[in-house]
Amino acid sequence: MKTVLITGCSSGFGLEIARHFLAHDWKVVATMRTPQEGLLPASERLRVLALDVTDAASIHAALEAAGPIDALVNNAGIGMLFPLEGTSMETTRSVFETNTLGTIAMTQAVLPGMRERGAGVIVNVTSTVTLVPLPLLSVYTASKAAVNAFTESLALELAPLGIRPRLVLPGRAPTTRFGENARPRMQAGTPAAYAPLMEKVFGAVRGGGPVTHGEDVARAVWRAVTDPAAPMRIPAGADAEELAASLA
Repeated sequence: MKTVLITGCSSGFGLEIARHFLAHDWKVVATMRTPQEGLLPASERLRVLALDVTDAASIHAALEAAGPIDALVNNAGIGMLFPLEGTSMETTRSVFETNTLGTIAMTQAVLPGMRERGAGVIVNVTSTVTLVPLPLLSVYTASKAAVNAFTESLALELAPLGIRPRLVLPGRAPTTRFGENARPRMQAGTPAAYAPLMEKVFGAVRGGGPVTHGEDVARAVWRAVTDPAAPMRIPAGADAEELAASLA
């Protein structure tokens, strides 16, 4: 029986990915900053562990507790929808620490075991905004685009070792979190000149249209892990698939 470790499982995509692998009889190590009971169905194949991807000691402790893993899914991330001029460097660093450096740190930590076994899959969850940029997402997009480049380069050096890095690119999530969370933080230091654009973007975020659901991402991650012929970049969700097709 194979084992997958997934980061960022407290909600959203990570939670659905964990449910999907449990339903397909994998052992699942579901990690999150603060473990919560009852998020996932009780199973002998499930372990819920504390893990902060920005903390080296936390990464080491979680991997020691998890034991050998066959697949790593780097899903933990911070979303941010701000004009750059209203974004502090402290906030920018925190986004990169989690989205980019956290992904790199987790990947580096699992490589020795995968290399010794001559097999393993690493799936990094990024975003379609790395393909078609949108306003107010410059820092977030940069943090995820860096992961795209990292993964594609890494795949070349790990191929001879039997390890397969892959990317899953979700489209727009069915949530208003980005817009809602941005407002109070932007009022503190964002020039008024950005107000019209902010209102337009927030309205689009709250509005309808195609979205990517957790099940879409879970299926894409499952394909990346279980299909050796899966492409490097796998879109997740109808909107993401439409975008990928338009760029092919």
